[in-house]
Amino acid sequence: MSHITALYPRLVVDGADAALDFYARALDGSVTERFTGPDGRVVHSVVEAGPARFAVKDAGDGDPAPTGDGVPVIMSLDVSDADAVAERMLGAGATVIFPLADHGYGQYAGRLRDPYGHQWLISQRVEELTPEQIQERVG
Repeated sequence: MSHITALYPRLVVDGADAALDFYARALDGSVTERFTGPDGRVVHSVVEAGPARFAVKDAGDGDPAPTGDGVPVIMSLDVSDADAVAERMLGAGATVIFPLADHGYGQYAGRLRDPYGHQWLISQRVEELTPEQIQERVG
């Protein structure tokens, strides 16, 4: 029987080295793996920020980076201090899509776009609610 041992997102970007610098600074993380192909493009790298882990690679080999307003994935990042994380991301070059706000269903959250086209939902739990309470407030 097969078991899942890990699941993490892979972000495809144009300019992986600059993206790695952005993600490390914006998320107070570090690049723990970085591998390049013969042409110097990053074919695999890993950023770790707290318990979160995700991969970044340069576009190519059939993997396109997002263009325009295309959103192949939204990164959902649960944090203990949404304002601090958003401030670091904005300071590193992210832009606001939806400002941080209390959404009434137990989350203080907003959405940012990084300089490489990926969207990040920054979320902080501010109230413990049951699934039924959340549904009532959302619906």
